Amino acid sequence: MIGLETERLTFRQWQKSDFKAIADFFSIADNARYVGGVKTPEEAWRLMATYIGHYTLFGYSYLAVETKDAQQLIGTVGLWNSEVWPEPELGYWLLPEAQGKGYGVEAGLATKQFALEELKLNSLVSYIDEANEPSKKLALALGAKLDGTVDLLDFGLHEVYRYK
Repeated sequence: MIGLETERLTFRQWQKSDFKAIADFFSIADNARYVGGVKTPEEAWRLMATYIGHYTLFGYSYLAVETKDAQQLIGTVGLWNSEVWPEPELGYWLLPEAQGKGYGVEAGLATKQFALEELKLNSLVSYIDEANEPSKKLALALGAKLDGTVDLLDFGLHEVYRYK
C-alpha cells in the first residue's frame, strides 16, 4: 500500500517530521471528536507509532497521504484490521486545510480498490459516528451503503457503512 498513488496524491509511511501535524490535529476537539478524541502529544506520538506497527503486521494501515505537487501532508486514508475489530475498516481523517478539495474521495477510492482487488478482503466497512455527517457523505461517495450499527469497543455506537 505504501507507494499507492492517485492523480494528485501519494500514500507513504509516517515519518518523524509528521508528528507536529498529528499532534496539532489531535489537540483540537473539533478535529478529533470522531477519531478517538483529543490526545496529548504523547498519545498522538503513540497513535502515529501504532499506525506504523499495524503496517508492519498487516502490510497496510492508516497511511500518511500527501500531495504529489507540494509533498504536503493532507491527513490519513487507509485500512485498519486489529484482532478485536469486527471487520476491516476503510478509515480517514484529513487536516482542516485539506478538506473540501476532493482528496478524501480520491484517496478513498484508491484505498477501496486496493482492499478489494489487491488484498481481496472479504468485507470492508467504515464505522462512522451517527453525528458525523461529512464522513457519512464521503462513505456514500465511495459507494458504501448503510448496513446497521455496532457498539464499537470504547468508541460507542457507530453506523456501519459497507462497501461492495
